[in-house]
Amino acid sequence: MEKQAEIEDESWKKFIKNHLNMLVFWIIAAIVAVMGAVFVYQWFAADAQSTNMVPSILGQWSLAHMITFILHLVFWELLIIGIPIAIVAILGWLWWKQIPFEERDEYKFFGKGTKSERGGGGFSFLFFVAFCLKVYVDGNWDIPISSWTLEYVVDSVITLLFWGAIIIGIPAIIIGLLYLVNQAKKEW
Repeated sequence: MEKQAEIEDESWKKFIKNHLNMLVFWIIAAIVAVMGAVFVYQWFAADAQSTNMVPSILGQWSLAHMITFILHLVFWELLIIGIPIAIVAILGWLWWKQIPFEERDEYKFFGKGTKSERGGGGFSFLFFVAFCLKVYVDGNWDIPISSWTLEYVVDSVITLLFWGAIIIGIPAIIIGLLYLVNQAKKEW
């Protein structure tokens, strides 16, 4: 593991030595992209309130307001920031490809990492989508979130966990039983 870290350090040193100007460009581009994203967020938040897309008092927001705000924000971020980032990323990829293969092959920037480091947070997103569906089915979609009780939120989470266990658990049990039966048949 320590040898891998030494190889990565040497790769970075060699890369910086050979391509310092491009590294400075990428650092500046990243800073500009982050600043642009913050400015777009700030502009959109003010615009969303002034056009009455969302209430200016957070306690009056409903889940419908939240989803509408997020979807519109993502749209504007992609349009104003995402497209230029994509263009710069394509130019960066073209620059990387013009470096001779032998030189590119020498650079070992990142190790493989562990499975947990590569893993994602898909469960959180699916749980949020399921929560939104439950709120919609319960008829609380346009009700201000501040009027929800803690009991309602806790019961909703428990209901979602219960249904998730059923949806995932029943197929898992069936697959497990089929696997055990198949293994038992192989042994006989």
